[in-house]
Amino acid sequence: MKNDVCVLIPTLNEAKTISDIVKKFLTDGYRVLVIDGHSTDDTRELAASAGAEVIVQTGKGKGQAIQQAFATIEDEYVVMIDGDGTYLPDEIGVVLAPILDGQADHVIGNRFANFSKGAFTRLNLVGNKLLNKMFGLIYGGWLNDILSGYRAFNKRAYKSIDLNETGFEIETEITVECVKKDLRIVEVPITYLPRRYDASTKLNPLKDGIKIGMAIYKLARLHNPLIYFGIIGALFTLSGVAVGIYVVNEWFLGITHVPLTILATLLIIIGFQLFIFGLIANMIATLHQEVMREIRHGLLEQGCLLAA
Repeated sequence: MKNDVCVLIPTLNEAKTISDIVKKFLTDGYRVLVIDGHSTDDTRELAASAGAEVIVQTGKGKGQAIQQAFATIEDEYVVMIDGDGTYLPDEIGVVLAPILDGQADHVIGNRFANFSKGAFTRLNLVGNKLLNKMFGLIYGGWLNDILSGYRAFNKRAYKSIDLNETGFEIETEITVECVKKDLRIVEVPITYLPRRYDASTKLNPLKDGIKIGMAIYKLARLHNPLIYFGIIGALFTLSGVAVGIYVVNEWFLGITHVPLTILATLLIIIGFQLFIFGLIANMIATLHQEVMREIRHGLLEQGCLLAA
């Protein structure tokens, strides 16, 4: 079974940790693919000397690296893990188990089940919880750790998801795609360690957190357009109401603001129109999702009959 598993490690300047990670997986009998984002240290050389297959990605960003890897890999199972030493290679069995048992198509390692002191800053913890709640509200998938970098996929999962994000938003997009494609998602508890004191982080909690939040919202256009257009519509409507309150208050004082009255009216009308558009788009999206779900189920049943 281990011959059917590819361990995928996207890297960028992970010379301090990559060799030990690769050696551990190879010792356990797994194939290791390191896809490197143009590291300026010895990451590629150390990974290759440890026995990994090394590919230099054609573009930039973790997301682009994963897209390229998924298009290249043909193994039955893929385990994705960061190369910074914050995850334990020994826990690969925990991450793979639900897939090998036929219970899941995609497994997410939940870092919050067992994280060491110093692994998260207070800002990291608050930001992650907010993003997880935001994801659940929009997509209906109430998960504990949508940003985990320790994941497993069967071939059906990693070949069927369509990815476009190129940066750290990629974990969010993977999770959204799995929800959209009606793939079975299971979370398992894993250990999360702090980064080595001499290893720098590429993640800016505030900047990248905002990007991830925007990605969650942006991806809602096709999955939950009522939320997407409803929020925009609410902003227009509230702006119109605010301007309208000012205009009415000034009118009571004997001051007339014709342009502002027109602006308030337009903002409120646009807000309601966006909300109605969101309702219509949501009905279309729901119908599309149901049709695609039936098609996927039909194909799966047909595949099972052919296999039998």
